[in-house]
Amino acid sequence: MPEPDKPEADKPEADKPEADKYRVPWEQTCWKCDIDSFSFNCTDDLVPLDRFIGQDRALEAIRFGLEVDKPGYNLFVTGLTGTGKTSAIKSLLQTIISNPAHQERRKPINDWCYVHNFDDPDRPKAISLPQGMARQVRGKLAAILDELGEEIPKVFDSEEYEAQRRALETDGRQTTQQMMSELEQAAQTAGFAVQVSPMGMSIFPIKDGQPLSPDDYQALELEQRQSIDEARAVLMQQTQDTMGNIRHAEQETAAAISGLEKEAANGRVSQIFGDLLDSAENIPDLWEYLNRVVAYVLDQLSLFKEAPASQVQPQPSPQASAPVQGRPGLARNPYLPFEINALVDNTGLAGVPIVEEPNPTWGNLFGRIERLATMGTYISDHTMLKPGALHSANGGYLVLNARDILMAPAVWEGLKRVIRNREVRLEDPTEQTGYLVPLGLRPEPIRLDVKVIVTGDENIYRMLTTADYDDFRDLFKVKAEFDHQVSLTPDNIEAYCSFICSSCHEEGLLAFDASGAAQVLEYAARLVNDQSKLSTRFGQIKDLLIESDHWARKEAAELVEAKHVKRAVAQKVYRLNLAEERIRDMVSDGTLLIEVTGEVVGQVNGLVVYDLGDFAFGRPSRITGQIFAGREGIINIEREASLSGRTHDKGVLILSGYLGARYGQERPLTLSASLAFEQSYEGIDGDSASSPELYAILSSLSGLPLKQNIAVTGSVNQNGEIQPIGGVNQKIEGMYDVCRVLGLTGDQGVLVPRRNLRNLMLRDDVVEAIKEGKFHIYAVNTVDEGMEILTGRAAGERSADGTYPRDTINDLVDRRLRELNESMRGYYGGLLAAAN
Repeated sequence: MPEPDKPEADKPEADKPEADKYRVPWEQTCWKCDIDSFSFNCTDDLVPLDRFIGQDRALEAIRFGLEVDKPGYNLFVTGLTGTGKTSAIKSLLQTIISNPAHQERRKPINDWCYVHNFDDPDRPKAISLPQGMARQVRGKLAAILDELGEEIPKVFDSEEYEAQRRALETDGRQTTQQMMSELEQAAQTAGFAVQVSPMGMSIFPIKDGQPLSPDDYQALELEQRQSIDEARAVLMQQTQDTMGNIRHAEQETAAAISGLEKEAANGRVSQIFGDLLDSAENIPDLWEYLNRVVAYVLDQLSLFKEAPASQVQPQPSPQASAPVQGRPGLARNPYLPFEINALVDNTGLAGVPIVEEPNPTWGNLFGRIERLATMGTYISDHTMLKPGALHSANGGYLVLNARDILMAPAVWEGLKRVIRNREVRLEDPTEQTGYLVPLGLRPEPIRLDVKVIVTGDENIYRMLTTADYDDFRDLFKVKAEFDHQVSLTPDNIEAYCSFICSSCHEEGLLAFDASGAAQVLEYAARLVNDQSKLSTRFGQIKDLLIESDHWARKEAAELVEAKHVKRAVAQKVYRLNLAEERIRDMVSDGTLLIEVTGEVVGQVNGLVVYDLGDFAFGRPSRITGQIFAGREGIINIEREASLSGRTHDKGVLILSGYLGARYGQERPLTLSASLAFEQSYEGIDGDSASSPELYAILSSLSGLPLKQNIAVTGSVNQNGEIQPIGGVNQKIEGMYDVCRVLGLTGDQGVLVPRRNLRNLMLRDDVVEAIKEGKFHIYAVNTVDEGMEILTGRAAGERSADGTYPRDTINDLVDRRLRELNESMRGYYGGLLAAAN
């Protein structure tokens, strides 16, 4: 099988290759910002940034989602933290809602309020009102309540009303007296007397004008007693009939008086409510509610007859007087129907509501029902209903964070239900989790017209598209993805400097001179490990600006210069790199076995990265490979010890493919090889160690020692091509720091994939060491090139007959594999002969 194609300039020109052809010039190890290209001396000379840098795709997606006013076109905005997602959303929202075309087609914003339900107090009614009207109606009702307390007593104090009332009462008394007179006359005719007492009415016989005593009654003849008893029975029936007629007459009198009261008060009450009823003429729900309040007032005139205005106020306490029969809420507070709960009051709102909820718990998002503990129970009414962010954002936009939503119990399912049904219900979160709910109100739902914008990272988006595909796809149809990097172009460099200017104005920072701004740009390129890109994680950039300003002020500087930015970066590293220093100490005192000089067969310095979350650093790690007779193939000791990740396992398996393709075309490979990261006691993942592992195997097969002064990183494929890897800057700097601690010899360095050269953004001290020839970077495209650098011997190309030039690397490997093959054939041949 022929070797992978290689550029002619990169091929060895002699049997003993020189490493200089693979050495990377120091100018290519870091991008430096050209200060001379700047058109300013300090950032105060610039215009503050008024746009977003390099997010055209995301901004266009957000604009599309905001402009499409159809169900399901809610937005999910992805991107790393600090890329400006929330700021961009707010800015675009303000731009869109201020657009005259948007204002013409947008729907009116309404207030929402809850009022007393006269038919079912446990289901408060929801009423939609024009913007700002809820507060007005609430204030007018409060004024009406005061006015009723003043005016109704005046109605009942009038002479006309008193005369009519006295006439009704007199008629009632005369009717009652007439009935009593007739009863007394009938009793007297029958020889009985009628006596009225608080206990009721009693009838007893009389003789000679005096009540007949029990003894006298018993002394009478039997026939006389029977006659008296029969007469008493007739009179008792007549008495009961009379008492019923009296009660009926009293009820008629009371009804007549009540009717008189209503008739007398109706005109004044209607006059008091007149203006408010006129304003509600085109709002059916409010019109119906106000008419029910008017009817309630006329039914409960006793609440206002003698109450001074100062006392006619809502009384939330359980001790409120004037109970209304059959209605527990009104028994507690008979003035409750007058109270309007202005749940959503948009008075003074210009445009449409834009609400960002930082803590989307159930109550904060959907609202809550408050309760009052009294007499060992909980009570509630429509005045104890509190709005959530969805109520406040009704008619506008709601911005939420995906992680916060998913962490709050039942909120994600509740949010989907609200968006799907386009209505929001005030419910207890316990109802969603199955726990007992005390005295549950069931307020009417509120119609919802809101566009929901959820921000989150790509992992959450993929999880939702996988685990909740149907609902998520239907409810969030628009995805906007913020990139964490932008191209390093003159326009973006200018915009970046304008961002520095605007940040200085916003945070009250010192201005940055040209060198300081250039250093910030280089830091932005370092964040993305790319010489042709700049980071858009502006949160981290703003942190650097603030910290650089601190160190500049410590020196009483007028401008922030490059040295202040460098110090800010160095101080941040110093605050975070304690673990890195402890590992270097272990290398320097010999606890961790690392050799950076000499040559060893089957041993190479690989490079690993430790990611601590807020800080990452690299260090060399010894990798060894041992070859011995057998058929086990390549044994990954890390995998056998359950310390290897899936990507690392894949990288090791690829080595078998490479060896088979290169050396196993004419015969099967017969070998056993073991690979290990020495002194590694934690999990290992990633395939960046596959090339150093292959070098260790090839060294062990060929017997050629590998240079320990050159550490290696790079992924390899089955064709022997070296592929780019991540963390290249941390790995190089980790090797440099170890060599610096153990002593720089001038020939030490790192072997990296050539395709990683664009990712080099090394520290200034490392670049300076490379410039002075104290440290070196080598870039290769193939395994053969890497072996040539590490062994100082030519790799050798396969000839037409399938052989390699004598004593080249590939020739030595090929011969060793032949020896192992013959050895195994002889071993198994001997076993067969012995068996026969």
